Amino acid sequence: MNENLTPQKKRLVVIGGGAAGFFCAVNAARLQPMLQVILVEKTSKLLSKVRVSGGGRCNVTHACFEISNLVKKYPRGQRFLKKSFHLFNTTHCVNWFEQRGVVLKTETDGRMFSITDSSQTIIDCLLREANKYGVEILMNREVKGIQNSKLKIQNEESLFEIEFAQGERTEADYLCIACGGYPKSSMYDWLLAMGHTIEQPVPSLFTFNMPGNPIQALMGVSVEKATIKVVGTKLEDDGPLLITHWGLSGPAVLKLSAWGARELAEKNYHFTILVNWLPQFNEQLLRENWQSIRTQHAAQKTGNRNPFGLPSRLWIYLLNQSGINEDSRWADMPAKEQNRLIKNLVAQEFEVKGKTTFKEEFVTCGGINLPEIDPQTMQSKIIPHLYFAGEIMNVDGVTGGFNFQHAWTSGWIAANDIANDVSHQFQNISA
Repeated sequence: MNENLTPQKKRLVVIGGGAAGFFCAVNAARLQPMLQVILVEKTSKLLSKVRVSGGGRCNVTHACFEISNLVKKYPRGQRFLKKSFHLFNTTHCVNWFEQRGVVLKTETDGRMFSITDSSQTIIDCLLREANKYGVEILMNREVKGIQNSKLKIQNEESLFEIEFAQGERTEADYLCIACGGYPKSSMYDWLLAMGHTIEQPVPSLFTFNMPGNPIQALMGVSVEKATIKVVGTKLEDDGPLLITHWGLSGPAVLKLSAWGARELAEKNYHFTILVNWLPQFNEQLLRENWQSIRTQHAAQKTGNRNPFGLPSRLWIYLLNQSGINEDSRWADMPAKEQNRLIKNLVAQEFEVKGKTTFKEEFVTCGGINLPEIDPQTMQSKIIPHLYFAGEIMNVDGVTGGFNFQHAWTSGWIAANDIANDVSHQFQNISA
């Protein structure tokens, strides 16, 4: 090839220093040596959600290896993800990290963590990859706007000009937006200006506030499995349930909040829930078994004998809420109080007034509309060479590592497609 026709490296700018952005940047740089990769982060912190996830252990993914089951863990984006997961799924994710010395383990609930039980292991792995393949990282750079125009830069056509809030500018042949979800529609204005549309953002994965409810005195008490139903809706979910000083949390609540993100937002987070502390029973079945339970423990004090395996503090609370003296015998339980206890065990009513973000793991329902993105490349169908990865899209999963899996999947697919496109361009030049 004539030396005068030696191609210049193409430039990829990735906006967002989280899981999806990093995965796109390091894989693009690894797959395509003719890419100059620049990762832009608006804050002074990289991989902040990776650091706090799973109590500082980083819930990398979930041991759900069948695509048909995996997509069911996403309240939004199932059809989109079904195509994406064929290209990069849980198996690929586990292998990717293990090939780089990060061995993952599976816990009883299916969540997968590094065997070190430290999120720093995942962060160090990604930083090593970035350093190994020469990814340039720019911190404290907030994007103010993007111009999609053809600029002549050293005789090469650059498709994007990125303007930062500080007044600096940079150019890119390829652009991947992986800046996470935004809580307010107005924060998407710079993307709307590029011709994309968004699905209204609302919070997902939040806990339920129940101000003034006496159950708050049981802060820290948890049950392995409970069922929660939102009255007047079809929303219902189960799983571990944790009582907090503001209300209810735990996987059962978080899953329910994800599936009901829009419906609960429309209710302004003011609604009634029914909690079944004994999901193995419904009211009818519990009533059918009640007499034998009562007879079996007739001579014992109700406060001393909890036949359902519930935490003792919760059992005493349920007795009190039902008007039953914990020093009274099972045999002496009045019918009215007995009926109230049965109801509280399988359908205790609580009024929810507000929500609280789950730790620092804020997740947004909403974002770039999926029909505008190719699920097999993550490229915009509106603007060539513009890609998306992670939560900026209208995709979100339930708790348990599913949002990270989407981040890894979309980041890898975008990187792979960009690398392939660069290869085709250079092949054409060579020809």
